[in-house]
Amino acid sequence: MQQRSGSTIKGVVTVSLVVLNVIAWCLMLFTVAIVKFLVPVPAVRRWLSRAMTALAEGWIGTNNAIFRATGVLPLEPRGLERLSTREWYLVVCNHRSWVDILVLQAVFNRRIPFLKFFLKQQLIWVPFLGLAWWALDFPFMRRYTSAHLASHPEDRGKDLEATRRACEKFRLIPTSVMNFVEGTRFTPAKQAAFKSPYRNLLPPRAGGVSFVLSAMGGMLHTMLDVTIAYTSGTPTFWDLCCGRVGTVRVDVQRRRIDDWLAAGDYTNDPVFRERFQVWLGGVWSEKDALLDRMLA
Repeated sequence: MQQRSGSTIKGVVTVSLVVLNVIAWCLMLFTVAIVKFLVPVPAVRRWLSRAMTALAEGWIGTNNAIFRATGVLPLEPRGLERLSTREWYLVVCNHRSWVDILVLQAVFNRRIPFLKFFLKQQLIWVPFLGLAWWALDFPFMRRYTSAHLASHPEDRGKDLEATRRACEKFRLIPTSVMNFVEGTRFTPAKQAAFKSPYRNLLPPRAGGVSFVLSAMGGMLHTMLDVTIAYTSGTPTFWDLCCGRVGTVRVDVQRRRIDDWLAAGDYTNDPVFRERFQVWLGGVWSEKDALLDRMLA
């Protein structure tokens, strides 16, 4: 009982510090974002974009300092050699928890360009964070159901067009484009529902990865294949703040992106689509075996 009480106190302290950190950095970020919105000069806007990225990295750096001070995120990363902030990266990762994002930020902050995630449209309404993501040019995706597209065929392809517009912005400044390829967080129920052939993963969704590579026009030459293993089970954000996560093992593998991966038409070319799916399925099979070893 005493240990639980102590963990709860640590959780309250950590959450309070994280919230204060969000508010402080977001206020600075929003000030620069307003100036960027009002100034129409492209060169000035690019400079302000870099300034906002520097602020965001400071925000993440302070978060990491909080986690180190409270001892709530014990990390065992490997494979961080030869990374650069001057390259463009495609980052793919398995997805277990919202904590994954904090782990990725802790591992990669200031080692590679600032991570940009594809977010659901509804997340723009998250207090402070939604506006911050918008100011930092995070792409917001509106996913349409099959039923909606059947009754509104004019909306078909709009989500892909949003991806293309976002990737055009990414071409201006070195960027790390982040993709949770499974499309949703892993649970045993989803594993059964999707009839996943993997022990630790959901089937990868190849279409989004292919479209990002195509939209970036061959600028992405390196994929960082990230595997996160939680040795004490899948945590929640509250588990993290209370220090109940246990050791988090992170493996980073550099993979070359061959030219053919960005050159095909995933939507209209069934031969290319099958070849791409086989390639990504091979990556996922290796990741599944790696997770077995990391969790052993």
